[in-house]
Amino acid sequence: MIATLIASFYFFYFSIIAIHIIFLPKVLNMLGHLPIEIGIIFASAPLVRFIVPFLFLKGFTLDAKTFNIALVILLGSAVSFLPSLNSFSALLAVNIGLGIGLSLILPYIETIALDVIGKERYGKIRLFGSVGFILVALVLVEFLSSAEVAIYFLIVVTFFTALFGFLIVKSEHLHIKSSENKSNNLSELNIFSHWKLWLGLLLMQVSFGSFYNFFTIYETANGVSLDVTIYMWTFGVVIEIVMFYFQGRFLRNNLLFILQLTTFATAIRWLLLYLYPSNIEMVFFTQAIHALSFALFHSAAISYLFSIYSQRKLAQQFFFGISYGLGGFIGAISAGYIYQYFPTLLFLSSAIVALMSWWFLYRSEEIKSIA
Repeated sequence: MIATLIASFYFFYFSIIAIHIIFLPKVLNMLGHLPIEIGIIFASAPLVRFIVPFLFLKGFTLDAKTFNIALVILLGSAVSFLPSLNSFSALLAVNIGLGIGLSLILPYIETIALDVIGKERYGKIRLFGSVGFILVALVLVEFLSSAEVAIYFLIVVTFFTALFGFLIVKSEHLHIKSSENKSNNLSELNIFSHWKLWLGLLLMQVSFGSFYNFFTIYETANGVSLDVTIYMWTFGVVIEIVMFYFQGRFLRNNLLFILQLTTFATAIRWLLLYLYPSNIEMVFFTQAIHALSFALFHSAAISYLFSIYSQRKLAQQFFFGISYGLGGFIGAISAGYIYQYFPTLLFLSSAIVALMSWWFLYRSEEIKSIA
């Protein structure tokens, strides 16, 4: 029962992500917002994701009540997009609200999934998120006749995300098995003691700023049609699903080595996008690398942190806050400026940052379990 609820939650949660990163940047571009404005708007949510975990060092607790409040904020923010499309300041405020909701609900669910399902079966549940991502991309591209259509889709999938999140919390079968320390002491996470690890995780997501915020714009500007670009997104996610299904055998091995391997592969991926932006076959090949640079990297990262830190919810919050939050913020802002002033260098800069991520993870020492 709980596995079905989590799978359903992932399906709709990552449908939100699909709309947010594939279509909304293009929608705002169509409405006349400048690349710098788009970069700032889409940088606000990840910045909030970075800030929010620090609040839990000041007495806040990521419990069922906080989770449910986050669901309400998420749904309210999605609805508020509709009257905000033509206002930069309103869009910024709404995206901040969306960031607050996103920053709280996924770490909570990820901890439950790893506790209840385990890291080797995690991918087979998490892949439903990728299925949701694909289906929304394929359906919405056929109906995207106006900006409002994208927002209607966003509202619907956010409603179902909130519904299944609420049902997970209410499930009588939910009994978290971990005996994690109740203290929210940042020092116990050894973020600064193991700064190379955390900096590597951060830089990996910085390198994704160009992809998440400008890939659709970048490809269509290089002569690739919107339909083909959506197929590229879809292909990448199909490969991601395959990796999620079979990755259990890889996660039995050295997780730090997997992080090193996937960051290096990501640097190659961005370099190829820089060299061959209009070569459809090559771009499809780079999308195949998404199996490594997202699916395997993500699962290895959360599994590694889950295994070494006793404060598992807090560790997951800081992972999402530092990597997807701060990393996403820096990546979105820098991508916006680079694309506006040096558009041809967009993915070359990403390749350099991904290579830096690999270097810091390569220099990081494997960490044993921290009580």
